[in-house]
Amino acid sequence: MLKGLLVSIEGAYDTLPSMEQRVARYILDHPKDIIDMSVQKLANETKVSQATIVRMARSLRCNGFKELKLRIAADLALSGEVGDEYQLFRVGGDTEELIKFVSHNNAKSIKDSVTVLSKDSVEEAIRRLGAARKIGIFGIGASSVVAEDFKIKVMRLNKWCEVGYSEDMQAIIASGLTEEDAVLGISYTGHNEGVLHAFQVAKERGAVLISLTQFGSNPIAELADIPLFTSNLEKHYRLGAMASRIAQLNVIDILYVGLVTQNYEENIQALERTKLAVKQPKL
Repeated sequence: MLKGLLVSIEGAYDTLPSMEQRVARYILDHPKDIIDMSVQKLANETKVSQATIVRMARSLRCNGFKELKLRIAADLALSGEVGDEYQLFRVGGDTEELIKFVSHNNAKSIKDSVTVLSKDSVEEAIRRLGAARKIGIFGIGASSVVAEDFKIKVMRLNKWCEVGYSEDMQAIIASGLTEEDAVLGISYTGHNEGVLHAFQVAKERGAVLISLTQFGSNPIAELADIPLFTSNLEKHYRLGAMASRIAQLNVIDILYVGLVTQNYEENIQALERTKLAVKQPKL
């Protein structure tokens, strides 16, 4: 069972350079041995340079090999849980099995994503979104559903917010932003060309860029001022981006609640106004 940093290593594995993958695979296969290893010994075992090990640690957002070892030790100290792996649905299984399969994977996706979310990044994202004059949200395909959910939530707080559902619309929104504005770009893979282009346009305009992607190295997260991540362990059955979408929506809810609490009394009043407005009889 993987926890904490080990989840991050597994999630980022495919995005790492080949030499760093060699180190990552050794750590995943021998996590207990790593605790007592020096960087020199690990370099000898994996036949890579010490610099490669340090680079891999920093790719995982550790300050160095020492912090990486401490975090792995903390992971191993956590108690194990039964059935803590992603499950594959058995073709021909009954409805009860289907219910457990989907629910288990959704819950695990949220749990794993918590381990790769940076508290400091979340706090900064909430602060910048709260201070923004305008908020542009970019997401295409399944990510547009997540983008629309955030738009509705933010608009209820009386903030200007617009979603770009197409590449052209995203670019148009981005071109009208300024340094007073913020952008949230949502892409599970972090490689969507439309979102990336709109990010580049928004960056040229001076807007703060917040990304929400799978954990690991990807162009959208690397361009962002504030990268936020979800777990990317849903490898076998994405089935229409199910568990990954749930994890993204969980991050959206975290940002939303954070925004509400920034100016709690004012935002509660705004929420009550929208609640009353939608309850009024329609002509």
